[in-house]
Amino acid sequence: MIEFDRVSKSFWTGTRRKIIAQDVSFRVTLGTSLGILARNGTGKTTLIRMMAGLEKPDSGIIRRTCNVSFPLGYISGILKRVSARENARFIARLYGLDPDYVESFCRWLCGIEEYFDQPVAIYSDGMRAQFSFALMLALDFDIYLIDEGMPNSTDVGFNTRAADLLQDRLRTTTIIIVSHQPKVLERFTRKAAVLISGQFHMFESLEEAQRFYIQEINTQDDKNIAEKSG
Repeated sequence: MIEFDRVSKSFWTGTRRKIIAQDVSFRVTLGTSLGILARNGTGKTTLIRMMAGLEKPDSGIIRRTCNVSFPLGYISGILKRVSARENARFIARLYGLDPDYVESFCRWLCGIEEYFDQPVAIYSDGMRAQFSFALMLALDFDIYLIDEGMPNSTDVGFNTRAADLLQDRLRTTTIIIVSHQPKVLERFTRKAAVLISGQFHMFESLEEAQRFYIQEINTQDDKNIAEKSG
């Protein structure tokens, strides 16, 4: 379980205080995956980093009673000076897993061929994202945290393998995925929430959340246009 209990978070941008979450409370229990809709620049990444324990709230309590993954795309724990193979084996040992299995799994899912044995520092952004995603799925987590869905990869084979594998994981694990696009959530979640203006709105279905989300962003856009024209 992950539980937010009256959590607030904000940043000073230099000109104003940007509110990410204001007195937010919700709970995600094992077996019930959750999609969260939020516009770009409103705090999606910060929210999911707080779930992972990488960011601390200004106030409130975040409780974790299970094994929670690092967010998809988070590569601070990956050493760029060594290869994906060496990273995979090192991190496997940290988690008490079989290094041979983790290496083989990542090598298969990444599909980056000879680059798997080259330093991560020379990888493209897409290759790093593929390795990060493979590493996340190779490890055993109760809840997987995903920011904006699949890695930004032009490798069609990887995208297919990754999406199919993530879909299969839904049978045995829980996923929390945040995105500004409702379609990204459709394949993986049925229950959804909306983060907007620092407020967290929970819905029983993705359809309800999508209607509310579209209505709210249209209202915001109309307000912004009116303020500029005024």
